[in-house]
Amino acid sequence: MPKRDTHRVMKHPGGWQVKRDGDERPSHVTDTKKEAENLGREISKNQGTELQVHGKDGKIQRSDSHGNDPYPPKG
Repeated sequence: MPKRDTHRVMKHPGGWQVKRDGDERPSHVTDTKKEAENLGREISKNQGTELQVHGKDGKIQRSDSHGNDPYPPKG
């Protein structure tokens, strides 16, 4: 079974999707990327996962850790 600790915001034929690694189907499909990011961020915070936001080209644009960050900053 694949490790399921990342939610991704990615392009979808119907708009933009929020999908957790290892799941076959997206949990949400939205019309806009902004909507998908907002939903994805809330889900990721609640479930303590990583959130990766992809561009239209599929490349990761940014990543936010909402779980056990293996390298937390000191301070």
